[in-house]
Amino acid sequence: MRWAVLYARSRSLPASFAALVVTVAVIWFLARDSWSGRAVSLALTAAVAVLATGLSGQDADLDRTAAIRWIPRRGLHLLLIGALGAGAVLLPRLWEPEQVPLEIITRNATGLLGLAGIAAVLFGGAFGWTLPLFVFVVSFVVWATTSGTDTAHLVITWIFQPTGVAAATWTAVALGVAGFGAYAVFGNRR
Repeated sequence: MRWAVLYARSRSLPASFAALVVTVAVIWFLARDSWSGRAVSLALTAAVAVLATGLSGQDADLDRTAAIRWIPRRGLHLLLIGALGAGAVLLPRLWEPEQVPLEIITRNATGLLGLAGIAAVLFGGAFGWTLPLFVFVVSFVVWATTSGTDTAHLVITWIFQPTGVAAATWTAVALGVAGFGAYAVFGNRR
């Protein structure tokens, strides 16, 4: 058996992929009349959360003692999560008349992947879903209850901002770089 198949099985990628398909399909079905930026952000958050549960293997000590280079594999794993999540969210663009801009999907995927990486380093790979979901909920509550154009409001609600908002873009880039680097170098917490 090849290492990629073993890696995928040890991180429950087949089950996560099935959960991704079901989750995004349910969100799309419920929001099919208004496939807007909010629905796309929810679907992307759910996709990253579902796929991020496999950021660690069955045994962290076994992973750490393996005689392979983990940094590129961890980085590739995060990129695969982003590609699958963004692909699942982009699929409805084939038949939806109102299309969410690619910039929003790319920005949100970058930030959410970074949050998943940070959560895996801080709490463990099985809890990679916690920070993306937490940030989505906090951003939604702040976005829905207050309005403002100050930088703090734009940073907190970065996931719901339209294209061209520099504070939202830089927040997502900072989260993406920090999470990608931390997870690739340090791996998941024991």
